[in-house]
Amino acid sequence: QVQLVESGGGLVQAGGSLRLSCAVSGTIFSINAMGWYRQAPGKQRELVARITSGGITNYADSAKGRFTISRDNGNLAYLQMNSLKPEDTAVYYCNLYDTYSRHDYWGQGTQVTVSS
Repeated sequence: QVQLVESGGGLVQAGGSLRLSCAVSGTIFSINAMGWYRQAPGKQRELVARITSGGITNYADSAKGRFTISRDNGNLAYLQMNSLKPEDTAVYYCNLYDTYSRHDYWGQGTQVTVSS
């Protein structure tokens, strides 16, 4: 059974930084993609950043230049968030897409709150 566990959220002042981590347990196909999504109150969940097992990344326009996604050993992913803004406040979810099973896996989410 695949499980994703996020950590690293919290309260930070505008302009500050946070680093989110996502640990994957269970058996996954070696070719996959991991991503970070976020959902603010009253809004739809949106992609923040994504990285494939081959290291290809893509970012939402709102994240470009401020956020960096990375992964380590295939089962750990990180989101370094710098120059945080109040509009970055949301629950951040880790996602893994297994290209063999074509299944999406989600973490439970971690709250990020940026005060002005």
